Amino acid sequence: MEFLLSANTVALPEIGRDLGFASTGSLQWVATACLLPTASLLPLFSRVSDLVGRRRLFTTGVALFTGFSLLAGLATGPAMLIVARVGQGASAAMIAPTAIALMTTVFPEGPQRAKALGVNGAVLSLGFVLGTLGGGVITSGLNWRWTMLILVIIGALVLVGATTVLPKTTDTRAPARLDIAGAVLASIGLFALVYGISTGAAAGWNSASTLGSLALAAVSLTTFLLLERRHAAPLIPLELLNKPTVKWSGLIGFITLGMCGGTTVLLSLYMQDVLGYSPLATGTGFLSEGITAFVAGLLAARLIDALGKVGAMTTGLVVQGFGTAAMFLLPEGGGLALLLLTSGAMGFGHVLTVVSFITTLTSGLRDDEQGIAAGLSQLPQFIGAIGTAGLAAIATARAKALSATGPTLATLGGLHTAMLTAGIVCIAGALLAVLFLRRPTAETH
Repeated sequence: MEFLLSANTVALPEIGRDLGFASTGSLQWVATACLLPTASLLPLFSRVSDLVGRRRLFTTGVALFTGFSLLAGLATGPAMLIVARVGQGASAAMIAPTAIALMTTVFPEGPQRAKALGVNGAVLSLGFVLGTLGGGVITSGLNWRWTMLILVIIGALVLVGATTVLPKTTDTRAPARLDIAGAVLASIGLFALVYGISTGAAAGWNSASTLGSLALAAVSLTTFLLLERRHAAPLIPLELLNKPTVKWSGLIGFITLGMCGGTTVLLSLYMQDVLGYSPLATGTGFLSEGITAFVAGLLAARLIDALGKVGAMTTGLVVQGFGTAAMFLLPEGGGLALLLLTSGAMGFGHVLTVVSFITTLTSGLRDDEQGIAAGLSQLPQFIGAIGTAGLAAIATARAKALSATGPTLATLGGLHTAMLTAGIVCIAGALLAVLFLRRPTAETH
């Protein structure tokens, strides 16, 4: 998923030229068409995995994702590509929660699970590096279609591994019926929320479409929570959602993912609009963030064992926060060493926090709760778009206030303010972890 998002972001201009997209706005649907079904269907497929079996749903998702990636690579026009991207997003909603749930049920709670989640974080970080750097190389040397066709090869390999390696005993079947009304309400609410956030900047935050989407999200999700209180077999059991380790670590996940995702976008703007980097050079500029994130994934289990889950989570947020806030010092020209140092600190702290919050969120739960818990652990990745939108709004407002200084300095001033804000939010998140998660029930040694 990391490779998919980052590689195709780099390839968007060529996709637009090759397939004849009408405008830049319509071209953004290449990304949005994948994001929306993933975010809105996560709760549904998280619960389905507990009902029909995680191994079965995972292999089905991988097979569908591979097929839709082939369709995307062979697309002859915008409509065909958008349909394929919707299919990729829906398939990813099957894969993401079941992959985490398989790890949390196969590996017992403790160092083994933390190590598995750490390796998973390292692999995702590697996907980010390959996507940002490889996307430019592939698009320049071959064409954008190979960013999709490579996914077909990867998907086929994963499918072979899943069918031959994953033990069938990891499938957990729960004797309960599916909460159809809850699934519909949750899907509509999350779809409307992510759509409103994703398109708000372009359509205008006061536009009818944005306000209508956010209002629909609020009504749907509120109704969903009220319904879940009375349902005999709720889609998301509220007693699970109200556990301190679930709700507070989920909030920490929202903070770290929202601030890192938003700051990564700001760094891309800094490198291209302020420093004048090419897309390929910009991808190279993210190497430090990706490499340190990869290292953090490999070291996460040891750090969690030494510091405890909450201690590692707090440390990660502090490192991410100070690294992000220090970007306030990035200059108008040069400053490559500072860029690599600050982005590297952000990447390391972010992945350590992600592994720690998922480890905390999935600890102390029954096996039949791991599917929905895994889905909850993945939701912040998509709702975190709120953080990206918020930071972008701060950067835009500040740049507008500094417009008299010239376009470059105004842009830099806006980016500085947003980066400093992101750092402060991460530090505040670390304080929340200390206040609400440092209890005997929150740590499992």
